[in-house]
Formats: sequence, C-alpha cells, structure tokens
Amino acid sequence: MRIGMLTGGGDSSAINAAIRAVVRRGLEGGHQILGFKNGWAGPINGDYEEMTLHSVSGILPKGGTVLGTSRTNPFKIDGAADKMKENLKRAGIDAMVCIGGDDTLGVAHKINNLPEPIPAVGIPQTIDNDINGTDFAVGFQSAVEVATEALDRLHTTAESHHRIMVVEVMGRDAGHVALYAGIAGGADSILVPEHHFNIDEVIDRIKRRRQRGKTFSIIVVAEGAKPEGREQVVVNEKTDAFGHVRLGGIGEFLADTIEEKTGLETRFMNLGHLQRGGQASPFDRFIATEFGVAAIELIEKGEFDRMVAIRCGEVTSIPLEEALTVRPIDDRVFNMAKIFS
Repeated sequence: MRIGMLTGGGDSSAINAAIRAVVRRGLEGGHQILGFKNGWAGPINGDYEEMTLHSVSGILPKGGTVLGTSRTNPFKIDGAADKMKENLKRAGIDAMVCIGGDDTLGVAHKINNLPEPIPAVGIPQTIDNDINGTDFAVGFQSAVEVATEALDRLHTTAESHHRIMVVEVMGRDAGHVALYAGIAGGADSILVPEHHFNIDEVIDRIKRRRQRGKTFSIIVVAEGAKPEGREQVVVNEKTDAFGHVRLGGIGEFLADTIEEKTGLETRFMNLGHLQRGGQASPFDRFIATEFGVAAIELIEKGEFDRMVAIRCGEVTSIPLEEALTVRPIDDRVFNMAKIFS
C-alpha cells in the first residue's frame, strides 16, 4: 500500500518518534510511506516526499516534526478540499496516518466520510492532553516535565525574595498540564479552565500561607482558565483556520490583580512554547512508538476512521468521532490537589 502521513496543529517534542515508528513499521510490512509537508497544507499543495529508513535515522530524540506542521483547514479555504483530493489521488494514496490534535483529527474524520472517502487513521498528539478516549496523547508528559522543572526552579527564587510567582502554562479548554505539573511541582494554587476561579479565594490562600510563616507562593494557571464573571483572556480576537482565538495573558492579569489587592510583590512567567520544545521524555517516545505501530496495523486490518489510544496501559483504538470532544481533567485528581494548597 501507499500510505500518506502528516503532522498538523501545534507541535510537541515526541512527534518524530511517532513518524519514525510509522515509517519503520510500514516499510517492514512492505508498504510505501509518503510524508506530506506542513500539516494539511501538504496534500493541498501536493508537497510530499517518500520516507525511507534514512529519512527517520536519528530523529527519535529530536523535538518538533521533520515533516513540518501548520494550522491549515482544507475545508475552510475555497477549492482547497478539491485540490487535496486530487493530489492524494494523483499520489496514489491508499490511506493516511494523521498525527495531531482535535483539529487535525477532525479533518481526518471528515475525509473518511466524504462521498468518495479517503481512508485515514489518527494518532493523538497534543501537549494539552485534551483528546477524548485516550489516557495520554503524544507530547503531554514531556510538557509536564518542562513545567514541573520550571516550578522547581521558581520555588528557590520565590522563597529568597518572598514573592508571589504566577506561572502560566498551556491548556486552552482543559487543565491537564497545570494539574499534573502543579501537583508534581508543589504549586500552592492550581487554576484550570474546567473550574472558574475566585481571585479573592486565591488571595485568601496566599494570606493563610503567610500566617503559617510561608512568605512566598507559587500559582499555576492554565492559559484558558477564567476568573468568575470574566471570559478567557486573549491576545487578540483574530481566529485561526479552526476558529480558535489566541489565548494568553491570564498570568499577567492574575499577577497584577494580586499585587494590587495585597501589596505583595508578584511576578508572572508564561512558559509558552518552551512546553513544546526540546527532547521528549522516555515515556512519550515509548507511547509515540506504540501509536505509530498501531496506526499501521489499523490500516492493514482495514479499520479506518479510527484513532489509536492508550487506556489503562493498553493500546487500543476508538472511532475518530468519539475523540473529537474535549477530555476534561479528572475532578477526583483536582479535588486531591486542594489538599496540598
């Protein structure tokens, strides 16, 4: 078979491990693998290359994606969907492996259900870990490690200067990074999109710590977290190809508000794209490899419009449609975190 592959949406540090696994397992199965460049822009522009063992040699520990990525939606650009179909047909593609988050996988689901379907399977990849139906997505654990290390480092300077430190992490609609890193890094408050927060309650928590002799506090806030009575803080109102505004600024807003209301020196840090970069964790490399192998096996069995997933330690698959709703944090874990704040 001639199998196409692409990586779309925001990158993470373990995508190349998945690419490598798709290529190596695909070639071992006697298939030809074509890598499309820059997400869905690749099929639209007919931009691809044949992937060989040489193509994936040495990429396992390398962050980012050797195929490039973009936030391109072929169904939102005039004529793009037709160009995509024509180019995939011209390239002789029998099936696609699509690596990305809900936007990328949403397009994969659509092409599976066209009048003339383009068979495709998905691999979940997002540091937000908000894809439904899988315990973990590629890139999440590496992002948590970055955020946790930042919290460890900020503890020492916050304690030395008796400051309040606000750390903004990624998480548009779900607070998995904030929750995991906040617990692992000993944050005193964890603010997530799933639960609107009351700023006065955050300040009360800071005051209670000071009464116990703790003259510093660490607050972790997901970019999509909302104070009660307010909307998400955005950089601007422009939307991307999938209708998302660019979030950012909740950390600065929170730090300014705390300092204004308490008079305590407060600083903020937005970890931003640091969470996406660098070398992937061993765990991420492992599940990315498992997912890549499983994706080829789905294609060989003719099981399309599905996403590979990991549940309770077992690699399985689910219908792509089920994966396209946001997976929120576990409230049990969130309530557990309150014990330590």
